[in-house]
Amino acid sequence: MQITKATSERHVLAVTVDNEAGILAKIAGLFTARGYNIDSLTVADIAEDHAISRITIVTNGPPAVIDQIQAQLERLVPVHRVVDLTEAGAHVERELALIKVAGVGDSRVEALRTAEIFRAQVVDSTKSSFIFELTGSPDKIDNFIILMRELGLVEVGRTGIVGLMRGAQST
Repeated sequence: MQITKATSERHVLAVTVDNEAGILAKIAGLFTARGYNIDSLTVADIAEDHAISRITIVTNGPPAVIDQIQAQLERLVPVHRVVDLTEAGAHVERELALIKVAGVGDSRVEALRTAEIFRAQVVDSTKSSFIFELTGSPDKIDNFIILMRELGLVEVGRTGIVGLMRGAQST
């Protein structure tokens, strides 16, 4: 099935799994074998005893494909739960980025002003460069990067998206 932009929707999937070797490869293989793309992928241990991990996957597709992805993920043995945060309701998404900008004079001053507006923190500074740390929505980070391109952007490192449901319930 060919996915067009008109039918494609962005979804954030929270997958709770056993923290064991090979699970990430199984999940990535599931996506690869079926021709699905992963736009963002984050993994972290979330249990005190290190037995459980949470994988956050951002992908695109029409509703039928997203439902199929979710069903196939749920069938994998070490998977405990799959929640489509996009469908489940109000949730919070955040991403962390490190952005290196080189510049002197006016461009250096403008980079600092822009960073202040975006609430980016300077985590490293030399006479000719800064490394900014920025946390926020992917759009916020994208917009900051666009502005930094004009001011001497050198390099960007991004963590990928993590998300949680709003309210007291757990995913």
